[in-house]
Amino acid sequence: MFVSFFPRPMRFFWSVVIWTALVMGAWYAGAKTLGAYIGLPQPPHGTPPIIGVSIFWSPPFLWFYIYTVAAIGLFTAAWQRFAPHPWWRWSILGSALILLVTYLQVEVTVVLNNWFGPFYDLIQAALGHTRPVSLTEYYGQLTTVTTILLTYIVVTSMNLFFVSHYVFRWRTAMNDYYMAHWGELRVIEGASQRVQEDTMRFATTTEDMGGSFINSVMTLIAFLPVLWRLGEHVTRLPVAGVIPHALVIAAVAWSAFGTLFLGAIGIKLPGLNFRNQRVEAAYRKELVYGEDDPNRAQPPTIKELFDNVRKNYFRLYFNYMYFNLGRYLYLQTDNIFPYIIMGPTIIAGVITLGLLQQIQNAFDQVRSSFQYLVNSWTTIVELQSIYKRLRGFEAQIHGETLAPIEAEPHTA
Repeated sequence: MFVSFFPRPMRFFWSVVIWTALVMGAWYAGAKTLGAYIGLPQPPHGTPPIIGVSIFWSPPFLWFYIYTVAAIGLFTAAWQRFAPHPWWRWSILGSALILLVTYLQVEVTVVLNNWFGPFYDLIQAALGHTRPVSLTEYYGQLTTVTTILLTYIVVTSMNLFFVSHYVFRWRTAMNDYYMAHWGELRVIEGASQRVQEDTMRFATTTEDMGGSFINSVMTLIAFLPVLWRLGEHVTRLPVAGVIPHALVIAAVAWSAFGTLFLGAIGIKLPGLNFRNQRVEAAYRKELVYGEDDPNRAQPPTIKELFDNVRKNYFRLYFNYMYFNLGRYLYLQTDNIFPYIIMGPTIIAGVITLGLLQQIQNAFDQVRSSFQYLVNSWTTIVELQSIYKRLRGFEAQIHGETLAPIEAEPHTA
């Protein structure tokens, strides 16, 4: 699954983590100020943030691009020397491009959050008649947010186009790898489906999950300082009372609870999804044989195979029933959770409407990032079942013992 596309996957992924940590550490340790030597200085401390897309070609961002490209170039050159790979352009440079674009998407949301404050304060001033507000000023704010959103739309659309090609290249690499070992793999149950369908599903789902995970991490990096700063205006929580940095603590605690809760009630789903693929493959295989051989796909056999399909689906439906009950209960409560914890602050009237919108948006961003597993649980279940099927392939290639679930009979 990974060897076909990435050079020495285990070492590669660990090197990505370590190199990223070193590059980020160097950036915050002082490398971000080095741009001043080439005319790209950082803004003085306390300078109001730029609200609008012009921030992306401001001197600090231009220096960030140069620094990031240099780091990617050094990393790629090192791996090309250490372990050359035929797919390095897509697996290394392609992954780096996806990471960089994901970061820019997160930064667009930060710019949008900065826009919330002055815009909603403008609305409050207009509705409360606390100062004159002209149509020019009002529509000027709307023009600003339109350019921000258009930038996000263009960047996201181009990224999705690139990701589609990235995923298909990964599928191609897996397809070539498995077909080179087809002689050993053809005896595995549902071998044709695993090569034709599961490779594409694995590449697509893994990229989606990886992209979502990176997005969550980058969102935390971008918004935790924002929430930490805005949280100075919210110091009291219901029941708990006064707590320093109450918003950050509430976001982490609530997200951790949701992750553990859904993990506990959904623990059986990966195995059931895997078994579902096996019984479906057995049923489909017998029907295919029956197309060419009149002695195959006889009613007793088909009835037995379809009964296995029905039983597994009914077990799956039952487990998803209580899983979805708990999941939707948590997510619906999650919608009003920010208002619950900010209740004392709102009632006391110590924040403006613009500040409320900024706090709520930053809190939602941090909370949803910590809820990565909550929001992705059904996809994780699907990915685990696909992984189990492809892992059975690789166990066969390398002469390893198959997982116990592979040895379970698929007929009664």
